[in-house]
Amino acid sequence: MATLGLNLDEQKAVERFQQAVVAPSRDKLVILDFWAEWCGPCKALGPTLEKVAAEYADKGVLLAKLNVDEEPFIAAQFQVRSIPTVYAIFQGQPIADLTNARTESQLKEVLDKLLAQLPVQGGAAGDPQEDIGALVAMGEQVLAEGDGERAASIFQQIAEIAPEDVRVQSGLVRALIAAGRSDEARTAFEALPEELRNDPVVAQAGTLLELAESGVDEGELADLRKAAAERPTDEQAQFDFAQAAFAAGARDEAADTLLKLVETAPEWNDGAAKAKLLQIFEAVGLEDPWVAAQRRRLSLLLFG
Repeated sequence: MATLGLNLDEQKAVERFQQAVVAPSRDKLVILDFWAEWCGPCKALGPTLEKVAAEYADKGVLLAKLNVDEEPFIAAQFQVRSIPTVYAIFQGQPIADLTNARTESQLKEVLDKLLAQLPVQGGAAGDPQEDIGALVAMGEQVLAEGDGERAASIFQQIAEIAPEDVRVQSGLVRALIAAGRSDEARTAFEALPEELRNDPVVAQAGTLLELAESGVDEGELADLRKAAAERPTDEQAQFDFAQAAFAAGARDEAADTLLKLVETAPEWNDGAAKAKLLQIFEAVGLEDPWVAAQRRRLSLLLFG
């Protein structure tokens, strides 16, 4: 949480938060409880959080309580709109919302799942590569859930630990694209050494970046969508819309349009629709569930 541009009180609030939450979360799992003195449900939940945190202390879990009346700036940064609000924090990032885990058993169940994935200091030290793999898996899961901003933050954190890991750099580029920050994705990609850029895993992210950079603004996308709807037999209009739709994140529309082109005009422009689909599949990743579903649809058209 940067302090640039903040007033003195806000800077002090950030410093307190860094000391109480961010610093210990570097190798611990911090349960961050947003509460207030006047909040009845907060007082009811508090003892449960304290009991479970104490029981899990030897596993690397600790509890940090933040009074929203005393630290309104930090609560605003987390967009806390009601209390109690409870997050799991690791390496300075919120990785899970624990608010709905109101009983001991519910809270322990969530913590057990998180601790199984994270290299939290508290048990036996794991293999470093396994630790990085767990963090990458966490970032990929957040990215798959559609939260590009949080995924980018996670991958940026991991990149500081493992800058030469191709999985990390690929994840960072893809997360920045998903967050609508293609310029930053381009900067990150081009800053990599040539051997990393040429690695197939990172090169795949580079292909996705090229597709994203071919995008248009919302007004232009709306015009292309309208043109495609009004001229259903105009292959170029369909193709242009599909390409722009994918770059804008509307990949279902893009796939539907390209598959329709493959069905109705497979030879148009030397099979451009199929070629574009295959490029998209490669960029997203052949193991991605969405890609698998679209490949089945394409196979049915070609061979069904």
